[in-house]
Amino acid sequence: MSLEKQIMEEIKTAMKAKDKETLEALRAVKSAILLAKTGKGNKELDEKGEIALLQKLVKQRKDSAEIYKQQNREDLYSKEAKEAEIIGRFLPEQMNEKELEQKLKTIIEDTGASTMADMGKVMGVASKELAGKADGKSIADTVKRLLGT
Repeated sequence: MSLEKQIMEEIKTAMKAKDKETLEALRAVKSAILLAKTGKGNKELDEKGEIALLQKLVKQRKDSAEIYKQQNREDLYSKEAKEAEIIGRFLPEQMNEKELEQKLKTIIEDTGASTMADMGKVMGVASKELAGKADGKSIADTVKRLLGT
């Protein structure tokens, strides 16, 4: 089932349950999907595009939540964190830190990287292979740590 259809089904369920938080998060996803489809000449989103879109939405929510937390706006923080959690349910399962490190060690060996100067080479391969399985910040932080030693 495509992401759009899945979101529509979840919206119906949330409406029936009168779950306002979930409904708001799902409508934001639906809106982003429609914008992506119309912005690129009525092109259907493929699975990679859907995952990238969802990751972007989750990242936006998490960044906003962090700002609200720093400003002691607990009401807005909890709203953004909840939306990030709801949207995150549609993403593939994320790799844990140990799995990510193992995969990146393999990529570093395969690319022959040994110093921080090789980080771009590693990031290019890692970003493609780990798309949807780990966020870019985690990948970059782990690569820096592995190449820095």
